[in-house]
Amino acid sequence: MEYREYGHWSKDGKEYVITERKTPRHWYNYMFNDSYVGFVSQVGYGDGFCQDKHSTRIKMITDRCLYITDKKSGTWHTANGLPIYAKYDRYECRHGLGYTTYIYEKDGIEGHFTVFVPAEGDFEQWIVTLTNKRDTEADLGVIAYTATDADGVYEKQGYNSMEGHLDTDTDALYHRFSTKFGTKKNGINYTYMMSDAPVAAYDCRHNAFIGVYGHKDYPAALTEGLGCTNSDCIVEKLCFALETNCKLAAGESRTVRYQIGHVTKKEDIARQRGNLAAGMPEKLLETVIETRKKECAGVTISTPDERLNLAFNSFYKYSTVMGSHWARVRHNGYRDMTNDTECLATFNPTLAWEKFKRILAWQYSTGYAPRTIKDGKIQDNNYIDCAMWMSSAAHTLVTELGDLKLLSEEVPFNDGTSATVFEHIRRAMQYLYDFHGENGLIKIWGGDWHDGLNWAGLEGKGVSVWLSIAWYRANKLFTELADMIGETEIARRHEHMGEAMRINVEKYGWDGSYYLEAINDDGVKIGSKESRALKMWLVPQVWAVMAGIAPEEKLLRIMKEVDKTLETPYGTLNATPAWTGECDTRIGNLTRQPAGVLLNESIYMQPMAWKLMAEAILKRRDALQMSLKKLLPWDHTYGETQGEPYILYNYYAGEAAGYRAGIPGQSWRTATAHCFVRAMVRYIYGLVPTIEGLRLDPCLPPDWKECGITKKFRGCRYEISYHQQKGDGSLSVRVNGEYIDGTLLPYADGQSYRVDVYC
Repeated sequence: MEYREYGHWSKDGKEYVITERKTPRHWYNYMFNDSYVGFVSQVGYGDGFCQDKHSTRIKMITDRCLYITDKKSGTWHTANGLPIYAKYDRYECRHGLGYTTYIYEKDGIEGHFTVFVPAEGDFEQWIVTLTNKRDTEADLGVIAYTATDADGVYEKQGYNSMEGHLDTDTDALYHRFSTKFGTKKNGINYTYMMSDAPVAAYDCRHNAFIGVYGHKDYPAALTEGLGCTNSDCIVEKLCFALETNCKLAAGESRTVRYQIGHVTKKEDIARQRGNLAAGMPEKLLETVIETRKKECAGVTISTPDERLNLAFNSFYKYSTVMGSHWARVRHNGYRDMTNDTECLATFNPTLAWEKFKRILAWQYSTGYAPRTIKDGKIQDNNYIDCAMWMSSAAHTLVTELGDLKLLSEEVPFNDGTSATVFEHIRRAMQYLYDFHGENGLIKIWGGDWHDGLNWAGLEGKGVSVWLSIAWYRANKLFTELADMIGETEIARRHEHMGEAMRINVEKYGWDGSYYLEAINDDGVKIGSKESRALKMWLVPQVWAVMAGIAPEEKLLRIMKEVDKTLETPYGTLNATPAWTGECDTRIGNLTRQPAGVLLNESIYMQPMAWKLMAEAILKRRDALQMSLKKLLPWDHTYGETQGEPYILYNYYAGEAAGYRAGIPGQSWRTATAHCFVRAMVRYIYGLVPTIEGLRLDPCLPPDWKECGITKKFRGCRYEISYHQQKGDGSLSVRVNGEYIDGTLLPYADGQSYRVDVYC
């Protein structure tokens, strides 16, 4: 089956252009700064949040619409392509890095409608340009509309104490409500919508604009009166609808600009008008585009797959930047931010270092790290693995930046005390090691990376084999850091701890031909040949390879078992066979998940990215190429999958899901793209950062006879071309036309190097 993309990449590769409004599901784009994140689909669906330093959030926006009314004909349409059945003469949605632009033509009116989030500030902006392509004057109304949950999610027969009005001094709509945003005590806050055009009419009341029985596709204010009703709102559901008049002569164009944001004082709304001064939104948009370009410029790839080049060089890296800021968007997951920040370090270690220190500040002084920070609170949720991710991130950052002094920087804990970065990591490693069961493996408590095992260890007896393996790897990297800075006594102590853990993993975590996932409070093995279901799990196997916890020969045998047991046309299963039947309260939520989705025998794609790393370590080039093809939605060499062609997803549904097989789960709010970026740079292209410099250790797909990568590293720029000629695993390296001994590349600040790798 030919993969259908519902659009195409722009000629410059900077945008994905959706040309059909009715895609299989909403295709989203995300935009953000440090205090605001929004996302929007190809027809305007999506949310907008602002967040304070305590991670308290206000959900300002739930869906966006721009209505265009024609006062002469008594008709109306939207600039964002709704309702979906309406006919348009032209429609495009152009998703770019940090913005989305809708371009349409209907009934002789052409519109360009751009939504973006500036580089800083608690707001988003819209730029709307309308052109009259008729032979006669057009008398139009332009209505910017957003629903909101700043006043809380609407509940039937519920209470609501919020209010909304037009401020005649500023011509801005505002909502007034109480929340703890910006402070630990309840206080009055305001969200607002303003325009640089005179207000003709407005609505703050949902029931006045949308109607009691209406919908944003058919708002009552338009179907009954072709315009806003000038409604204030007192203890009803709020909305924003701001109308301006727009008369256009034949051939004339006009631009209107909007801002939707949040302030803590009503008088601050007036100060926000400066952001709508002549040309200012356009300048802010240019700044966003340039900022995202610079943030993602550290690495560029070239492969025989042009769609991979386009996706990787734009949205995959951009998503990684977003993850380091916002984790999974709905919450600030600690391990999520840490993992994403390590992935970011492969192409922007300077930004990643600043984000990493922010993450460390949420850690407890005991060494424990929380699961998430949400609603202004640290939420542990009984998870234990979050502290493990810190060591690997620190190792990657220090070797990318080449600065051991970074480990001596002081960073606070969440109780206000502080310690060096090195001490933060040491405490994390020690805490996890000490949190072990009778068999010496680390307790699983309320879940490891597999969120669905959240009941397996609540009594304090269950253990995670995967986490014990992952700790072994993290501890090795910490030991290397300790040796780098001369902390030899600590390094030797942790070496002994690591060997003790390795012995215990082999003794209690080995199931004859692969590793278990966990053992619950009752001593029941999870991920064993003895298990009722889910007899083999992918994650502990690939992490065993990444950790080097066993001899290479044994690791190769494990991966052959993965080939035999977990491989499907859609990708590699997370675990098999699927759990069916009654929920098991001694395992976790996974046993409530339908077969073939989420963690229950689906193709979970972040582990697929980890699998790429494992295949590269073992130099299984054919298996790596197969996994790469299965992961990408447009490659149907092995199985037919679907999904947005510019981003990756959390999973593909497995065959057990029936009609959903090959259909992806959510996009963006997952680490798949981020881990894929790291797998490509660090393992497939083999650009290994060390304190001494950049070392080459590639494992390329056999089909990539010629490929390349450009990477900025410590002030240097490397243009590396790979030529697959020998296929025997050996490397010959030529730098600026001269062969070098070994695989360590030279570097000097400000220099550019042309590197040819023959393999």
